[in-house]
Amino acid sequence: MKSAVVLLPGLNRDRDMIAALTRISGTAPLTVWQTETQIPAVDLIVIPGGFSYGDYLRCGAIAARMPVMRAVAEKARQGVMVLGVCNGFQILLEAGLLPGALMRNTSLKFVCREVKLEVANAGTAFTRNYSQGQIIRCPVAHHDGNYFADAETLARIEGQGQVAFRYAEGTNPNGSINDIAGIVSERGNVLGLMPHPENLIEAAHGGADGRALFESALGIAA
Repeated sequence: MKSAVVLLPGLNRDRDMIAALTRISGTAPLTVWQTETQIPAVDLIVIPGGFSYGDYLRCGAIAARMPVMRAVAEKARQGVMVLGVCNGFQILLEAGLLPGALMRNTSLKFVCREVKLEVANAGTAFTRNYSQGQIIRCPVAHHDGNYFADAETLARIEGQGQVAFRYAEGTNPNGSINDIAGIVSERGNVLGLMPHPENLIEAAHGGADGRALFESALGIAA
């Protein structure tokens, strides 16, 4: 499967993401700059983490209005899989591709550590190589990862199984409502995730718990 990584000023996890996709798929992803209005035919588009446009205004707000994001939205409407990690998650929310919002951590501090995640829905295209309820390790590094949605939206995403990952075993680093760490769109082809699975895919990282997410998304059997 072919993949592409969106590049925006201020992102700093693009190299990590490109390395992860290359190592797992065996093929380097395409890179798509912010001013591009079209994205070539690919199976997976990834928006990596960082601090796009210095996190001015709101995290992801400026990036969500760049030409490339209109192209990403069109691909998502066509059913192409889209993954946003950390700032990428914030951008997907600002672009309206996922419901809810990400607010300042309840500690009001930047958090950089390892957490535990529960696979809340192993039936998505991004989690199918995990087991339902599986607990995995994953690093986080963010200042605005506190997921929030109004009561109606929260009930809908919970009822429809759109919560893909939750913080587990008391490791919620930001105060996210219902311990939500990652959600998928109603169609299931867009995933926003606050932790960084690309930084735990091989022994050199100290573990490979994040690898199955990319193998799932890339159609690689477990």
